[in-house]
Amino acid sequence: MKHFTKGFLFGVVATASAVAGAVFSFKKKVVQPIEDQEARFEENRKLANRKSHAAHHN
Repeated sequence: MKHFTKGFLFGVVATASAVAGAVFSFKKKVVQPIEDQEARFEENRKLANRKSHAAHHN
């Protein structure tokens, strides 16, 4: 019974770490680039809006 408990706990820890690694990898490869691109678009939109307002005030 002692070997079963050790094996079971090791399996639980290994599975949990594999799931955590997959989630972290997905976030780095998929979610973060989308967020970075959205931030760039937002910054460009703000700059274009400022330029537009500045051009009309002269």
